[in-house]
Amino acid sequence: MARHWTLKRNCSLTPRQSLAAYALLCGASFVVAFVFLLQGFWMVFGFALVEMTAVGLALLHYARHALDVETIALTEHCLLIERIDAGRREVIRLDPTWLRVLPPEPRTRKLIHLESHGAQVAVGAYVSEATRLQVAQELKQAMRAGSGRSR
Repeated sequence: MARHWTLKRNCSLTPRQSLAAYALLCGASFVVAFVFLLQGFWMVFGFALVEMTAVGLALLHYARHALDVETIALTEHCLLIERIDAGRREVIRLDPTWLRVLPPEPRTRKLIHLESHGAQVAVGAYVSEATRLQVAQELKQAMRAGSGRSR
């Protein structure tokens, strides 16, 4: 009955690639600003500094969340959810015997809600709605196959 799902963001750049892109962008912007500074247009350098600060903050936020992931592992004895969000790791264990899978519903519930013995966990924040629906269905099917009863 062991099943495994990995739900992660679809990011184009790794944090290291983001840093390289930012360095290249800063280099090009400051070279152009420096040329204008030499001609007496000092405000261009100031605007380039403000612009690169804003871009740097945006890329920093992007890089912090580029590696976010949720991992769901189902075995006979445990449903293990591991969530990494901005470098913080959280592990949640649920009893699969009493597990209820509440799939996303339009307008009310956007994430998959998992409930067991009063504990409730929402998963699927990093993937599309179609993927959340597919994971919820697969999780329900795996639960039925493992327990021999429908949920």
